[in-house]
Amino acid sequence: MSFELRASLRARNFDVSLSLADGETVAILGPNGAGKSTLLGVIAGLLRPDSGTAKIGGRPLFNLDGGTRLWSAPHLRGTALLAQEALLFPHLNALDNVAFGPRSAGVSKAAARESAGHWLAEVDALPLAHRKPAQLSGGQAQRVAVARALAAQPELLLLDEPMAALDIHAAPLLRRVLKRVLKDRKAIIVTHDVLDAYMLADRVIVVEQGRIAEAGPTRQVLERPRSQFAAGLAGLNLVTGVISGEGITTPDGRVFAGQHDPEWSPVSGQAGVAAFPPSAVSVFLGDVHGSPRNSFAATVTDLEPHGDQIRVRASTGSSAPALSADITPAASADLGLVPGMDVRFVVKAALVSVYPA
Repeated sequence: MSFELRASLRARNFDVSLSLADGETVAILGPNGAGKSTLLGVIAGLLRPDSGTAKIGGRPLFNLDGGTRLWSAPHLRGTALLAQEALLFPHLNALDNVAFGPRSAGVSKAAARESAGHWLAEVDALPLAHRKPAQLSGGQAQRVAVARALAAQPELLLLDEPMAALDIHAAPLLRRVLKRVLKDRKAIIVTHDVLDAYMLADRVIVVEQGRIAEAGPTRQVLERPRSQFAAGLAGLNLVTGVISGEGITTPDGRVFAGQHDPEWSPVSGQAGVAAFPPSAVSVFLGDVHGSPRNSFAATVTDLEPHGDQIRVRASTGSSAPALSADITPAASADLGLVPGMDVRFVVKAALVSVYPA
């Protein structure tokens, strides 16, 4: 039973169309303010768009086009929204919190509690059944909230950064729980964590400024990104331009040499991108000997620890994207790098992947 949505909301500059196949989990990625939470609010019925339609299978959730308008109430949509905070009822124990959904649907108390026990066991929280929310850790409460959402038997599960409020010990357990329970379900998960996308999602959609910037299978988007946001999540530099024989030519006329990916069949003259890891970038002071193909003047904007390396962020021109280089702390000290310093970035052409945008 598929899900289809098309919605536009002028006040938020939001205009998105998407669909999900039965049993598919899609991760929604994007910067703050991009429209991710707006998307979940529209689907859940908490936010009314100016126009658009949505349906699960053949059943409409809303239709705001044309003369006859339909708008289903949130509790009639067959969706369940799991937010960053568990939002459990404080006066009910975990078992009764989870049983609330089935009870609201008219299921008997005994059957609802039986269902609640099943879902608590599914999320490894059955021993917590008789605890009140105040007696639960953040990770435990969020697992109970997952069980409560699933016990309502939603046709579409919506997750709004469910790991964001958890500590580094609780998040991996919840991620494993979600991987298991989402296996055969339709779900949309909003996240800033690339690990959530890799572990939980069949497909990734990147939203920027209220529009879909790119979409595709998770590994494809994160290994061959086409948007700056996806490239940043994947830890890659991204340069855009027009594909040429050597690589790509940037809008300011610079040629960026790289390796054409034969899998993508690039054609000269079409829009393209060049992606490469910060480890492919070397930093020099002054002129570089040997005339490397990818040598660009840059101004250091920031230095920050990155594992056992120093990540050097630099501007390469007013109209060019910022680039990053990873160098050793010793190299950074030898170069005397500080923000505002003029340097040269040299990128190994053999480590640059060029493919169509």
